[in-house]
Amino acid sequence: MNKTMMVGITLGLVLACATQADATGRFIAGGIRGRAGGGVVAGHASGFRGPNGAAGIHGRRTVTDGQGDVHTASAGAWRGPNGSTASSHGSATRNADGSGSFAHSTSAAGANGGSYNSSTTGATGQGITHNTQATGANGNTYTDQTTVTKDGVTHTGSCSNASGATIPCH
Repeated sequence: MNKTMMVGITLGLVLACATQADATGRFIAGGIRGRAGGGVVAGHASGFRGPNGAAGIHGRRTVTDGQGDVHTASAGAWRGPNGSTASSHGSATRNADGSGSFAHSTSAAGANGGSYNSSTTGATGQGITHNTQATGANGNTYTDQTTVTKDGVTHTGSCSNASGATIPCH
């Protein structure tokens, strides 16, 4: 599943969760189906709606080709009763030759301000990179990047105030 499709799914999930809750409950659905050329397609979806406006939905799809290749993708969106929101989407691939890659991102926004965004990517032979940006309700921001490879770990991080001036990180 390509990045554009994952963004579209996440957006759809966020919009689905953005409506006012008028009923409570939950659902879970799933299935699996064989593919004509070998392999399977499996998926599931689940969601909930609470009495005070909280809601969430999550789904996953996994496809194998019968030759050792596997791809999975998932996305979810949640809303708290106070108006806070979060969304997450990711995908992972394992190829028949043993190589693979993955990508995952998460976003959250507080009802009273503040936000969090992160992304993590990795691939065989390239290591893993994690990026974060967190902003407080006052506008202060923390930004970092951590990379892990077979040669070690590197980390950079910085903090700034609402005007963009560098401030100490605590």
